Amino acid sequence: MPVLYPRCAIFRSVPPQVSSTSSGCAAIASRSRFILPPSPADSISLIFGEVSHLSGHLERRSLPGVGMLSFSAMMPASQHNRESLNSKVALVTGSAKRLGRAVALRLAQEGVDIIIHYRKSRAEAAEAVAEVEKLGRRAIAITADLGNVSEIKWLFDETSKQFGRLDILVNSAANFLSASMDSTTEEIWDASVDTNLKAPFFCAQAAAPLLRRTNGTIINFADTGGLLGWPGYIAHSVSKAGVVMLTKVLAKALAPEVRVNAIAPGTITMTGDPPEWEAGFRKLAPLGRSGTPSDITDAVVFLALSKFITGQTLVVDGGSTL
Repeated sequence: MPVLYPRCAIFRSVPPQVSSTSSGCAAIASRSRFILPPSPADSISLIFGEVSHLSGHLERRSLPGVGMLSFSAMMPASQHNRESLNSKVALVTGSAKRLGRAVALRLAQEGVDIIIHYRKSRAEAAEAVAEVEKLGRRAIAITADLGNVSEIKWLFDETSKQFGRLDILVNSAANFLSASMDSTTEEIWDASVDTNLKAPFFCAQAAAPLLRRTNGTIINFADTGGLLGWPGYIAHSVSKAGVVMLTKVLAKALAPEVRVNAIAPGTITMTGDPPEWEAGFRKLAPLGRSGTPSDITDAVVFLALSKFITGQTLVVDGGSTL
């Protein structure tokens, strides 16, 4: 049963226990039976010429008349020449369902412990926690109204209490309110700006002390409406354009300890969306299809691991904005 707190409910998972297997790999002893990847020691070196291992480094000496090609470690692309996300902690706003959940689960697959944030979708949040647990990672779900700055502060205070650190903040919570020039009301305007622009700023502000300690990263969610401007979604387009500029400003304000980037998805087809939508999307994108959740989650992982990128908005739209 969830433990109730003022303004929030938290679902906890039990941290998995680590044991060793006869193969030398580490195995997570949990309900999910999650197995960690083999260590780099299991990798293979391919050489032409002579290779000597000195002080943990490779010393290469060419033999007369023989060319040499050396690979220090033949590892999967996901592990070679980049830092792992394993054992980091991420808070993903709006991650009880749809694209936010997909982001949370992909990070869990990369070895990240997850805070599932939600506002009203309590049952879906509990399901998301269970899915993260199946991947062998720790997860909690916390509800908070991101339109209330005091609740945002509480959200990150609780994150600090539960995990003691934060490495990744993904500001994916958003609304998508349709309103033209004539039909935009004050309520629609305020709701769009509060959720899509105000909340990411105050989440970044509250997360900054934690992220500075871990040299962490913030990934905001803009969209192509913020780049092109959609007349049928005026308030939404303006709020997402603000996210692009917010990303630049935060990147400067939080450097060098914290990197800040954004993703601007094009049209993403989710499970349950009307199948006839896809035919229209094919006509808009040069790549001939709509996006999938994995297209976006790949971008999230890329930005989380890219140590020399900050202040940028990565457009993931199949070329539809060209």
